[in-house]
Amino acid sequence: MPANPTGKDIKKYAALYQEGMKGMGLSEQKEKTARYIARLREMYASPQFKEHNFYPTMDVTSIYAVIAMCLELRSFGFSNKEIMAFTDAAFKKRRAFFDGLIKLINLLPNSFQIAKKWNVADHAQRVKDHSITYDYFNVTDDSITYSISKCMYVEMFATYGIRELCKIYCNTDTRSYNGLTRHVRFIRHSDLSDGPCCRDEVHRRCQNVSKD
Repeated sequence: MPANPTGKDIKKYAALYQEGMKGMGLSEQKEKTARYIARLREMYASPQFKEHNFYPTMDVTSIYAVIAMCLELRSFGFSNKEIMAFTDAAFKKRRAFFDGLIKLINLLPNSFQIAKKWNVADHAQRVKDHSITYDYFNVTDDSITYSISKCMYVEMFATYGIRELCKIYCNTDTRSYNGLTRHVRFIRHSDLSDGPCCRDEVHRRCQNVSKD
């Protein structure tokens, strides 16, 4: 069972919330941070969090922290586009290491095989803990294709009436594959934040095939 959030977690996400406010140039940061902390504490103590904090493959403490950010920003009248820009600013420093790792992997001749192993391992873990429901997951030497009809990331956002803002998480796949273009071709047909399913294709890119 995943661990329960601590005061240290709340301080960490409050600091990230402040990073987002700085990045967006918002005023009254102290007051807004206090409101965010109060909301996050309440959400961590809720029956919904206890129900959702069940899946070993999901950092529900972090997901709820992002949902709390979204709800606070909605209360200020922010659009979905502005909220997603805010979370990009808030998590910019934390993403820097991962972005650097992706750049290094992109240089490797076996980057498709690495992406393939990631997908296969993640699929096995998600099926095991039931955090994601696949309609199909097909693997060949040169491709991975799958369709997802239920995802607990989306379900958590939907619980708080902001299903469409789960695109913050859906976009992490696109962001990653945008950095793996030498040997990998990623196609996203739809995702569950605003579509009927999450349907993706990951293909080995031949060196003589130009980027679409």
